[in-house]
Amino acid sequence: MIKGNCHCGAISFELDAELEWLTECNCSICRKLGTIWAHARIDRIFIQKTEGATTSYRWGDENLAFHTCKTCGCTTHWENLQPQSDSVMAVNVRLADPEQISYLRIRRFDGADSWQYLD
Repeated sequence: MIKGNCHCGAISFELDAELEWLTECNCSICRKLGTIWAHARIDRIFIQKTEGATTSYRWGDENLAFHTCKTCGCTTHWENLQPQSDSVMAVNVRLADPEQISYLRIRRFDGADSWQYLD
């Protein structure tokens, strides 16, 4: 179980899934946000927040919404806006204690160009 929260604590997450790796993407938004993502099926990630605690950002085809805490500005997760039963979402594990993720390798994903992992 990986747990994390934004700086002010208004939003927290729990990820209950076996992970093989984490993903650092170089697309325009992920690069600017400085995120490292842990992807899992939506039924394996639990977000706790109060109503209105986040603001979301969508662009392009608007299939994803990136959620950021309105109070402290931390980007906590992204969600699929057209979810199916097997859809995935991701949490920003930079918000977890480093010890929780230290055993996982970080794969670099070329979201800016080839849409392939670079390793």
